[in-house]
Amino acid sequence: MQGLFQDEPQQTAARVLLDGFNDMVLDYAIPAGMAPVMRGSRVEVPLRNRSTTGTVITLTQPDAQWGDRLKPLSRLIDDTPAVSEKLMDLAEWASRYYAVPVEQLIRCIVPEPVRRERHEEKTRKVVVLTQWPGDDELNKINARAPRQAAILRYLHNSDTKREPLADLGGSPALAPCRALEKRGLVRIEDEAVHRDPAGNETFAPSQPLQLNEEQERALQAISAACDKGDTKPIVLQGVTGSGKTEVYLQAAAHVLKQGRGVLILVPEISLTPQTMARFKSRFAESDTQVAILHSAMSDGERFDEWHAIHRGQARIAIGPRSALFAPVQKLGLIIVDEEHDASYKQENAPRYHGRDLAVLRAHLEGASIVLGSATPSLESLYNVQIGKYNMLRMDRRADGQRLPLTRVLDMRTEAKDKRNLGILSERLRMAIEERLKKGEQTILLLNRRGFARALQCPDCGHVVSCEHCSLPLTYHATENRLICHICGYRAAVPRKCPECGSANILLEGYGTQKVEKVLRNCFPSARLQRVDADVAARKNALRDILADFRAHRIDILLGTQMISKGLDFPGVTLVGVLNADIGLSMPDPRAAERTFQLLTQVAGRAGRGDIDGEVIVQTYTPHAAAIQYARRHDTDGFAETELELRRELEFPPYTHIAVLTVRSPKEDLADFSINTLYKRLLQVLPQQVFISEPMPAPIAKAYGQFRYQCTLKSQSARAIADAVSREIRQLNAGEDVIFTLDIDAYSFM
Repeated sequence: MQGLFQDEPQQTAARVLLDGFNDMVLDYAIPAGMAPVMRGSRVEVPLRNRSTTGTVITLTQPDAQWGDRLKPLSRLIDDTPAVSEKLMDLAEWASRYYAVPVEQLIRCIVPEPVRRERHEEKTRKVVVLTQWPGDDELNKINARAPRQAAILRYLHNSDTKREPLADLGGSPALAPCRALEKRGLVRIEDEAVHRDPAGNETFAPSQPLQLNEEQERALQAISAACDKGDTKPIVLQGVTGSGKTEVYLQAAAHVLKQGRGVLILVPEISLTPQTMARFKSRFAESDTQVAILHSAMSDGERFDEWHAIHRGQARIAIGPRSALFAPVQKLGLIIVDEEHDASYKQENAPRYHGRDLAVLRAHLEGASIVLGSATPSLESLYNVQIGKYNMLRMDRRADGQRLPLTRVLDMRTEAKDKRNLGILSERLRMAIEERLKKGEQTILLLNRRGFARALQCPDCGHVVSCEHCSLPLTYHATENRLICHICGYRAAVPRKCPECGSANILLEGYGTQKVEKVLRNCFPSARLQRVDADVAARKNALRDILADFRAHRIDILLGTQMISKGLDFPGVTLVGVLNADIGLSMPDPRAAERTFQLLTQVAGRAGRGDIDGEVIVQTYTPHAAAIQYARRHDTDGFAETELELRRELEFPPYTHIAVLTVRSPKEDLADFSINTLYKRLLQVLPQQVFISEPMPAPIAKAYGQFRYQCTLKSQSARAIADAVSREIRQLNAGEDVIFTLDIDAYSFM
């Protein structure tokens, strides 16, 4: 990997990634006498007739033809690089592995609010007592200006001798403070205010809990790895409710005592508030000890939190996938919670996997890493089998409670019951009613938002579809609109069939909004709250809803997969899965694994308090292996069966799969381009790389572009990336054609 160059005199130019210019990279001369410029340094540079900012991605020697014609750097913004050497190395490795420009990774590492040329810091005026006037002078001031004397006494009695102007009376107090400043008694300063994503929320300090034998064994193993600087990943497989979070907290405390930092990754933004609250409570001695990073924060909050981490003021960073690149100082421990979750895979460029890059970052930083889950990914379990990872197990719930009893209901027979509402089985309806009478709480999972899946004419069969995507539009009752869940296109609901004019057009299927309506009709007195992407789009909405649910101000929580994992609600005694089959029939080699994980995770939300839990799973395929293994909470059995099947089919983790996609607004051009590329790849691909014939993608059109795909398999992901990226660069397909290569693909749509 490339090292530092500031000690090598021949490196007299800096290659700079300019902010806001779509990955534009230019070379600039390093002026003599400028403080050392390093990879990752933030600099100001001239561009045409103005200045802009950028990040140094490498140091180089300019070509002889340029000589002294390179413009010099204007200034070094900060002596400390924004991107550390280790993160630069991580970006370069990921660039080669995932076949993306390194510039895209640098933009992930330095978030947009930090890259801005100017960013308004939030400040407040603070009044500082510089000299106490003595009794005689204070009496004279009190006689002429009692307000000034009151301010002096207030500051004098303050422990810090400095108070915000707002606490001294706000704007009306500014004039008296100015007068005191002229007398040399006080000083008025502008103080930067840290914008905290937790707002005004306070966190009561918590103390470490007594660990059971399994927890203690896991903590000792993790602590020993941290002490030795062992970077071999540890898979912590603990059943839901086994107390993994308490192990994380005490392991983090151990690392902090060593003067090192901690990075905690969570799969969903929805899990960030709960994790943040637990860590802020445990490490409440400093307001800035724990920092949060995620895309739902305001730009000002992200700016302040990132800088708190970069300066070492915050030693614990928490966030979803993008927080992988948080500039934690002296990193000693990385925790990837719910490591199995598909949310760790980025769906757009750069298409990296957060868990896998976290493993690499731990290796580069000399940090230990823990991959925690009740249902570890088959990739991680395979790595345990071949000795690349270590395994720790926690098979009992921390509170001694039993895992919930899971019942699987065959909806094929339930549908014959005339009392069935079409969505709720009679058994589930009665179970909810029983919990409401007892004052207990219920979680219902349906992994499909909206009111109805599609609008279809029963006379001609026409389905109202998106104008830009090859998908039916989903009806959303709250907005009374048809919405595309791919591109966001919205349309009014037609009263008649657009194809044949029939007035019999009907809503087909159901989503969370329709279930909400059914539940309100069935349980009119219940306090019900829906949680899906539509609701969670409002800032802090999800945090507030989960807080209300924890405080028992909500009886029934209905939601998509965002409520299925990691959340701890002791009052929940019933979990219902309304349609366990969603996802099982997807064209995806991980479909069964995802279904098993989702069912096991959501089942684990039940019975985490003093009362045993119950789980009711509604399905039309009750004998599917994923459902039966989830019913028994048998992760080992599922993994053994599924890994054997994957080995026979040469699917991950026994091979790497990449998806090559070609997109164009012209269908014939997309078809021609992928077939041309396919023929060229057949001639140059290494023998160990298999490539499928081109075909339309399962979603054949999205965002107004036609999509064609090839799938590639190999034991070496690098072999795929090198060959395909080289041929794409050499193929001049024109601006109307876009090629994307997704290494270790998680989406095949």
